[in-house]
Amino acid sequence: MALLRLSPVFLMAGLMIGGMNALVAAPIATIYAAVIARFTEKISFGEILDCSVENVKEMELVFFILMMAYAMAECFMATGVGAAIINMALRLGLTGKTVAVTGLIVTSILSVATGTSWGTFAACAPIFLWLNHIVDGNLILTTAAVAGGACFGDNIGLISDTTVVSSGIQKVEVIDRIKHQGAWALLCLVLSIAVFFVVSVGMGLPNTTANASEAIDQIPGEVWDSLKVKNPSAVTLLNQVKEGVPYYMIIPLILVIIVAVKGLPTLACLGLGIVSSMILGLIAGTVPSIFGKGGFLELIYSGFSDAGSWVIVMMMWVGAFGGIMTRMDAFAPLSNFIASRVENVRQLMTCNALLCLLGNAALSDEMAQIVTIGPIIKTLTDDNVEASEEDMYKLRLRNAAFGSSLGVFGSQLIPWHVYVNFYIGIASAVYPLHSFKATDIIKYNFMGMIAVVSMIVLTRTGWDRFIPSFSIPSEPDVKIKKQESSSEESVLKPCITEER
Repeated sequence: MALLRLSPVFLMAGLMIGGMNALVAAPIATIYAAVIARFTEKISFGEILDCSVENVKEMELVFFILMMAYAMAECFMATGVGAAIINMALRLGLTGKTVAVTGLIVTSILSVATGTSWGTFAACAPIFLWLNHIVDGNLILTTAAVAGGACFGDNIGLISDTTVVSSGIQKVEVIDRIKHQGAWALLCLVLSIAVFFVVSVGMGLPNTTANASEAIDQIPGEVWDSLKVKNPSAVTLLNQVKEGVPYYMIIPLILVIIVAVKGLPTLACLGLGIVSSMILGLIAGTVPSIFGKGGFLELIYSGFSDAGSWVIVMMMWVGAFGGIMTRMDAFAPLSNFIASRVENVRQLMTCNALLCLLGNAALSDEMAQIVTIGPIIKTLTDDNVEASEEDMYKLRLRNAAFGSSLGVFGSQLIPWHVYVNFYIGIASAVYPLHSFKATDIIKYNFMGMIAVVSMIVLTRTGWDRFIPSFSIPSEPDVKIKKQESSSEESVLKPCITEER
């Protein structure tokens, strides 16, 4: 019966592994879960509907944040914010030794600004792969650097859908989440930059210089056609990089970061980014008008449409799915199994991390992993850890970090993952001179390797206490609930023996 209650998760995972779109798999799994709940718990369909709707209602704020995040990403890509970031980074000049490192830095910053790793890679791959061609750098090293850097903002960006969704599932504030793992993420980036530079120097790459305009001019016509269909914002961004935009267009990103650090609510941060990009875009001429075709409001509409057409709809179904699974306590057997084999909270949290990594490999989709495994690790933690509300919140922050960090960066190390295949497709389209393989993305993806390994090791060993704001509570501040009963037994046994 316990396996039957858990079977909807296996069904959803199986459908996604089989290649079914999450928008189809989630409704099927939800309907199946409703049937299982009716059969095992004798719950009426009216009650099933109520618990589904109530769970979705709790995610309403997440939906608004996602819509605003997608809108701001579209605005930053089209108004010149992204182009200003790229041009500022490229102004110093590139050589074969520095093209990979520069690609990592630029994509890391741009992914924070736009909140999308896929969009960042699609926008930057044409620039850096052809720059690499001109300066005679190492193609595989540069490709891996751009791929790893593109994931940086998708893991910690204020407007990243994976950051927002993973935080929403764990019921933590996005800004708190960014503060929690900000120092760790920056350390991973700095260490990755150092490793890429050392490897580039060790390869004996030349010191030939080049510029972005030359690289963009070499992009074949069929590549432009492909980008116009798959990512029109990338075309706008590339043209702005070539033609140049005022450097003050970077101000919207700076404003968003400052007010986020100051603690302004997420929706207000996103709104400020959108409005400031519009005002400065009108001054710079990158925003032709506010109304009408091609106007600023059309960018916002496009962002809302992209969010509503996929991620929000999927989240609603997953919310309904989670409500049903919670109502029939489906995750209790898994929770009890893990709880019976861990001795402390850090071991439990390490199991949560490994569950996210294994789920990512099994589902081959980081968002599917977040929405499928996220509720499981939340239940594991809530049901098995005894702690103050403050300490429980810190554990939820780490669970949220597991969801997106091991989802986004872990995807870079899984050959069959949709992430890797998307990158291969983009790289092959923009640079047809090389036949890209999964190993090209994985081989030198030091950013992904460092992030995944460090997240698990720091959690397990407790070394996270050396990183500002990144530590999670340990015993005796927190403890596994079963330890309480064990201690009670140890106290009672002498009393019983004495009485006898």
